[in-house]
Amino acid sequence: MSGRENILAKIKAIPRESRLLPEIPAFEFPMDHKVAFMLSIQANKGEVITESELKDFIAINRFEKILNLAKGMESLSTQPLPSDAHELNELEVAIIQGQFGVAENGAIWLTDENLGLRALPFITEHLVIVLEEKSLVSNMHEAYQRIGDQPSGFGLFIAGPSKTADIEQSLVIGAHGAKSLRVVLR
Repeated sequence: MSGRENILAKIKAIPRESRLLPEIPAFEFPMDHKVAFMLSIQANKGEVITESELKDFIAINRFEKILNLAKGMESLSTQPLPSDAHELNELEVAIIQGQFGVAENGAIWLTDENLGLRALPFITEHLVIVLEEKSLVSNMHEAYQRIGDQPSGFGLFIAGPSKTADIEQSLVIGAHGAKSLRVVLR
C-alpha cells in the first residue's frame, strides 16, 4: 500500500456521525421587486431607463457603432455581430437581453445565449441590458434556484458598470469594461 493509499484508508476508518444538511430558510423580501431592483442598480452606479430614454441617449451622444442583440430594438443596431471579438474594439453601445434580475443587489444573469460573443459586455463603452420586469427575483437564493442546471457553458451576473478603486479610495468607473450600464426595464 502506498503512503497516499494508507493515509486515505486511515481517514475513511475514522468514525463519523451522520448529520443532515441544514435547511435553508425562505428569506422574506420586504420591498417591491421593481423598486428594490432600481435602487440597487442606482447604488451600483447604473441607471434604469425607458426605451425612449435609450433612443435619446443614443441620439444626444451621436453614437455610430451600436450592436443590438435584444428583441424588439433591432432598428437601433448599426452593425451586425461579427464572428471575431477583435472587431468589437471600437464598439460604443451594446444592447443585450438579460435573462433575469435580482432585486436585492441589481445583478442581471447573462449566458452565451444573450452575449453572442463573451467579450461583448466588457469591450463596449456603454452597456444596455433589456430586462422584463416579470423576470425579477427577490434574492440570490432564488437566482441560483432559477439558474439550476442550465446547459450553458458560460454565465455571469452583471450589476453595474466596471469599477475599480485604489488604496486611496479613488473610484474609477470603466477601467476594465463598460463605462456605463443602463437597464431598460419593460
